[in-house]
Amino acid sequence: MKRTNTFAVRPLSNEGERLLRDLLDASAALWNETNYERLMRYNDEDGFDGEGVWDADTGQLEGRYKSVLGASTAQQVIRKNSEAWRGFFETKKQYHDTSNTSVTEHPEPPGFRGNKDEGRQLKTVIRNTSYTIEWGDRSRLEILVGSELKDRYDHTGRLRFEIAGDPNWLDYEKQGRLDLWYDETDSTFRASQPVTVSDDARDTPLADEKAALDIGANNLVACTTTTGEQYLYEGRTLFQRFRDTTRHIAELQSKLEDGRYSSERIRQLYCKRTRRRDHAQEALCRDLLERLYEDGVDTVYIGGLTDVLDTHWSVETNAKTHNFWAFKKFTERLTCTAEEYSISVTVRSEAWTSQECPQCGSTDRTTRHQETLSCPCGFEGHADLTASETFLERQLEQAVRPMARPVRFEWDDHEWSELPRSHRPKEQRTDSSTVHCDGNVASGDS
Repeated sequence: MKRTNTFAVRPLSNEGERLLRDLLDASAALWNETNYERLMRYNDEDGFDGEGVWDADTGQLEGRYKSVLGASTAQQVIRKNSEAWRGFFETKKQYHDTSNTSVTEHPEPPGFRGNKDEGRQLKTVIRNTSYTIEWGDRSRLEILVGSELKDRYDHTGRLRFEIAGDPNWLDYEKQGRLDLWYDETDSTFRASQPVTVSDDARDTPLADEKAALDIGANNLVACTTTTGEQYLYEGRTLFQRFRDTTRHIAELQSKLEDGRYSSERIRQLYCKRTRRRDHAQEALCRDLLERLYEDGVDTVYIGGLTDVLDTHWSVETNAKTHNFWAFKKFTERLTCTAEEYSISVTVRSEAWTSQECPQCGSTDRTTRHQETLSCPCGFEGHADLTASETFLERQLEQAVRPMARPVRFEWDDHEWSELPRSHRPKEQRTDSSTVHCDGNVASGDS
């Protein structure tokens, strides 16, 4: 089975760092040129079937960059771009297939990795035979680089780095190609190493439990599992910072001279806003899936947002979800991370789950006030957690009743931390009809 080791990469000297940056920058430039050639051919045929993208002269591009990157790395960058285009065409095919409901947003062709003036995304990919990793007291990574780059820095042999991290998969049968990039969020070089491990590598085998996620605007993710656990990842602080940065960008744009639409400062703010969001999303996926794996979950259901947004969400909520959440990107990140744990992710319709009363089934009589969903039948509970519970019941076609108080998490710019009193029981309600059987409040405290 496939798994992934991730770790930090530390150059041994300032010269080594500059060399690595040049390598990553050249890789990004090769990606951009390859992508541009293919995008022009795709646009020339109006995106009809996409066959024209494969006519791009990538051999000429490889020849120009191999002296810097090394032939194997240049080949891998182009190959990864090819995979991105194949993935785009496959997603496009699914989008236009009326019987397929897994793709709800129109796909876009692969994007670019910035430019030299505004800053590129420093990223490359190394073939599995072109790098070695040694773990121990002084763990290290060695990679091949092109002759031109070595001559530029008077370097001989392979480029060597210290590495730091806590890899889960050291006893692997085969290593895949290495992704290597610069993480601007915490100013660190990082690497991701796919490996093939035996099926019994995990100490705890997966069970057949299920989980459902409700993607929200204020609470980013509400999760209910068939084991009775509920997790709530709060997002108010994150979104407030996102909105403050957006307002700052708008203020700067209003002060631009006529005919100008951006500036270096505005571009920096856009990048900073995106990096913060992506960092929080990635950490959320990792934290949640680790917990679900320990719970024995093998399938996660996540709601497609298209039908929900079209039916009853407010304009403000839609803006939060589309602009801040980047739903498609989050789903892809969740799916990719879930593969490490052999957990499958399935996108299903979740229309009306946030308005449905789990007690009487009504959707037109319920009222939502902030985080609380209430119904004239007497039900009252946390709206997002109730929605995830209802969504899970729809997939299983059977009742699901949480057995424990929800665990709530808050982002501190580095990790998702459990709030100290997230398990604290609520005060006793006076109306017993608002409580699930066995004395468990419908979906936890708000």
